[in-house]
Amino acid sequence: MEINEDIVIVGAGIGGLATSLGLHRLGVRSIVLESSDSLRTSGFALALWTNAWRALDALGVGDSLRQRSLHFTRFQAFSANSGLPTAEISLEADNKPIDYDSRCIKRQEIVETLEKELPQGTIKYSCRVISIQQSGLYKLVHLANKTIIRTKVLIGCDGVNSMVAKWMGLPKPIDANRSAIRGYVEYPKAHGFEPKFCAYFGGGVRIGFLPCDHKSLYWFCTFTPSDVDYDEKIEGSPTKMKQFVLSLANNVSKEAYNILERTSLDSLYCAKLKLRTPWNILIKENIVKNNTCLVGDALHPMTPDIGQGGCSTLEDSVVLARCISMAIFAKNLENDDDVQLCKRIEVGLEKYAKERKWRIFNLITTSYLVGLAQESNGKVISYLREKFLAQFTIETMLKMGDFDCGKLLS
Repeated sequence: MEINEDIVIVGAGIGGLATSLGLHRLGVRSIVLESSDSLRTSGFALALWTNAWRALDALGVGDSLRQRSLHFTRFQAFSANSGLPTAEISLEADNKPIDYDSRCIKRQEIVETLEKELPQGTIKYSCRVISIQQSGLYKLVHLANKTIIRTKVLIGCDGVNSMVAKWMGLPKPIDANRSAIRGYVEYPKAHGFEPKFCAYFGGGVRIGFLPCDHKSLYWFCTFTPSDVDYDEKIEGSPTKMKQFVLSLANNVSKEAYNILERTSLDSLYCAKLKLRTPWNILIKENIVKNNTCLVGDALHPMTPDIGQGGCSTLEDSVVLARCISMAIFAKNLENDDDVQLCKRIEVGLEKYAKERKWRIFNLITTSYLVGLAQESNGKVISYLREKFLAQFTIETMLKMGDFDCGKLLS
């Protein structure tokens, strides 16, 4: 069976749903192909900085999500080696933009909120893409269920192992030689922790704690395996994962240690960190090619050290929706056919690539360097981190989050 669709988005994660919603708000129809048989709500939580909230406001869902999260009042950093404080920064709006915001929110809340705003039937479940072909002006998207979708525009939002990116010819993301264990804790009653971002840096690890709401907290532990006593076999054992994190947390506060101890074994996740080499992003054909483009982790997987993976994905979605809609509605009524439409969309996608490439380059590079400065076990960097680098890296994180991708309508 072959069907025709103007715009096909692969992947119903945050990027795919946000891009489809942005297009919908602008009167442009799209469909989203999802390989799972239902909405994927797995994953614990993510920090969203000011740039993400501006993007969510542009999509019309920011206020709804704010009601289900806590605004951070400050960022505190400590030495993972000694437990002593190394930096503290206020996250209040004083001396910051009036719309300054920073929160941690459950991933499930985000994807469900975006999904509810889409027209019914936008997401096509159990639609696994197995191959893609170019056919003149169109892309033929072959699904495992034998369906072929003929589309003018193909958008890959299918994550770090993106099939769309592979079809476009992008090199695979590289191993960052670091890993992350993440956890999530829910309390039967209010947990009583302050709405603050608390982190421990050094000794080859970064451990952070972020309350999502009054009853739940998210934590992460990134580490360099060569700097700590690490056995790869723990990745398949939640019990060993938990023991490993606790062994790295000897110098965290008692309340932070209790959060780790309280984490249930089914609320732990371990993954190796990957990133796209930043110079790959500067090549236009690696972002857009033949009216095909990429969003989020499919385009720019990065280390999590400045908390911009999900935030930058939301930026991508707003910018891309704006560029596509402007191209579609800038038609010449006297002479407008599929050829002309595809040419306009090509120009719109090139505008998206031009607008995003240096922002993404800076995010990938900055995140990698911040992680190096915060986590390194080297004597020189450890000394500098205790003196001023901890404060500097936090200020850098906040600066990278103070970005405005603009409204849907420019």
